[in-house]
Amino acid sequence: MFDTFHASAPEPPSGGAAGVLSARNLESWADGLSSTIEGVSDLDDAERIDAVRALERLACVVTAAQARLASDLDASQRAEQEAAGVPVARRGRGVVEQVALARRESPHRGRQHLGLAKIVPSELPHTWTAWRTGRITEWKATIVARETACLTLEDRLTVDQIVAGSPDGAQSIESIGERELAGACLKEVARLDAAALVVRRRRAESERRVTLRPAPDTMTYLTALLPVKDGVAVLAALTRAADSARAAGDERGKGQVMADTLVAQVFSAADGDVSAPQVSLGLIMSDTALFGGSDDPAQLEGFGPIPAELAREVMTDACDRDEAIWLRRLYTSPTTGELVSMDATGRFFRGSLARFIRLRDQVCRTPWCDAPVRHVDHLQTHADGGSTSARNGQGLCESCNYAKDAPRWRARPQPDGSIAVTLPTGHQHRTRPPPLVTIRKHHVPALRVDYVLVV
Repeated sequence: MFDTFHASAPEPPSGGAAGVLSARNLESWADGLSSTIEGVSDLDDAERIDAVRALERLACVVTAAQARLASDLDASQRAEQEAAGVPVARRGRGVVEQVALARRESPHRGRQHLGLAKIVPSELPHTWTAWRTGRITEWKATIVARETACLTLEDRLTVDQIVAGSPDGAQSIESIGERELAGACLKEVARLDAAALVVRRRRAESERRVTLRPAPDTMTYLTALLPVKDGVAVLAALTRAADSARAAGDERGKGQVMADTLVAQVFSAADGDVSAPQVSLGLIMSDTALFGGSDDPAQLEGFGPIPAELAREVMTDACDRDEAIWLRRLYTSPTTGELVSMDATGRFFRGSLARFIRLRDQVCRTPWCDAPVRHVDHLQTHADGGSTSARNGQGLCESCNYAKDAPRWRARPQPDGSIAVTLPTGHQHRTRPPPLVTIRKHHVPALRVDYVLVV
């Protein structure tokens, strides 16, 4: 039935891997498939279901092909770097970032993809067969690889045979759900090497942490990765507090009480500790928005844009609590709206310059990375004549900063304020910091005070 769906699309190219996986042929086939999408209204419902299933299989095969290409790229780049005399510890640097840029995703996701691509074909052959034939998704392959990571190769092959070796039946890897697959792997791991599970658990507990990421409607997700006993205990305590408050007539919802109790407990603990560190919020807002003359969105350092009303509320609350407030003028470009300069009144120029670059770039300058800025570094090194200036500086995450040290990886500032990054393969990507100002069509001076940094 799927034949009806793609009757007008070109057949997938043939001629071996070089023909099938050449970028030109794949782009041509993707264009042909794309042009048929608007014609799916001619299908009946049974054909639509069959087409959805066939496309899902195609999507699985595509991710497997991407994995094989990424693995081959890694091997090729490592061999090239070895021939160039790169030390063993530095070989492979920059490959993750190249894969991520090709997939239009963050280096973190690229690292996960490349790691999976290198492990599954060699250490999980049955899982690889199921993946490359389109029977399972990339995520299912990830589950098997993740749950067996603590095993020896021999035991890993055994688990792979048990959970993925049977293509048919009610308990085949294709027919069970993701949670069931994880449970099946865990069961076999415990049977083969219980001690490995203990080591894995202790390592996981050592990686406990708290993270923050943006949520819709100017909210945030505050996530705590905790040992199971601590996580269950915290949730139980918050639940008891919410149930007690609701029983006493509190009109807030259960979730609201739990969230408010968590915040109150953290703040009360900090207030009772004289050594608790002071918290600094980097709030960037226009001078007119600060004083109520406009509703231009503000920028909260480490989070992103927030409404002007919320920014003024943060300021008002700080004033009500007699907190220290520092103001620093920021200057923007009248053509792009990007930050271009700031008051150089800081005590240390290097510290002020680094802070400015973090404020300007907001997140890692690598396209699609979105990671927080951890390193402020030169685009063009001192050895190559680069200056220590805002124009020659960029904010990067730790991974991307190390990646640019790979052989034939080059980044240079451009006259228009952008950064041109050239990869070892010759591919080039351009990036520029996000604008803070919406440019309106009227006369503006060459440089003006547009924003104020509130610390």
